[in-house]
Amino acid sequence: MRLANLAGRLVVLTDDGSAVDVATASGGRFGPDPQDAYDRWAEFVDWAAGLDRSSGAVPVSEAELGPVVPRPRQIFAIGLNYRDHAAESGLQLPAQPMVFTKFASCLSGPFGDIPLSGDRVDWEVELVVVIGRTARGVAPAQAWDHVAGLAVGQDLSDRAVQMLGTPPQFSLGKSFPGFGPVGPWLSTLDEVPDREDLTLECAVNGETVQSGSTREMVFGIPELISYLSGVCPLLPGDLIFTGTPAGVGMGRKPARYLAVGDVLETRISGLGAMRHHIVAPS
Repeated sequence: MRLANLAGRLVVLTDDGSAVDVATASGGRFGPDPQDAYDRWAEFVDWAAGLDRSSGAVPVSEAELGPVVPRPRQIFAIGLNYRDHAAESGLQLPAQPMVFTKFASCLSGPFGDIPLSGDRVDWEVELVVVIGRTARGVAPAQAWDHVAGLAVGQDLSDRAVQMLGTPPQFSLGKSFPGFGPVGPWLSTLDEVPDREDLTLECAVNGETVQSGSTREMVFGIPELISYLSGVCPLLPGDLIFTGTPAGVGMGRKPARYLAVGDVLETRISGLGAMRHHIVAPS
């Protein structure tokens, strides 16, 4: 099943790319707010299994797609979680997950404009995990049972702000408006048969600048969920940005950053693609 946020309403996508409105199709059993489904995830999945997707479907406009989770209570992000990215950063592999956060106000949809915050804004394609069931002290073997699905994410980073001061300001530098696009939809795990080997790619103006696979993660998704849930509960709808492979602008010689007019494309095999235009700040 693929779920999307269409003009602020929860929809189920059909095989031909159209959408069935959940609130309408369920007769009000589930509300239109995409956030609400995660708090009733098991009940929602049972209902959706019997949904007639041939009735009442409407076309989908890219411009109307919003973040698959509009108001997560927690957003976790993992640094240096790909071996080649750690190498290009000149840093050793972490002994345990390196965790920071992105603030929820940075979330944006999978298509549209992203305003630059400065002249050192970088790209980072990331696989995003969406939690579907509260996780507390979960063992790695049970971690996937707590996942609603997966989505494409982009962890845009203002390196000037991120690296300012000692220690660096990771969360602030990664939380400007628009710096957390997630989408284009949520794919439930049955839609992702080879989730341990997904190809992540990022392109700027048609040039591929990042290409990697989730098999290169230092800490896999089960380990991340276990580690995080051992510290604080993971709640339905929470997001985990799981790290980026090599190819970021900061790691290049000379460094390269996004500029006004650039087109940023972010894609993961089997999960879809996002596209954004980089614009001047308003």
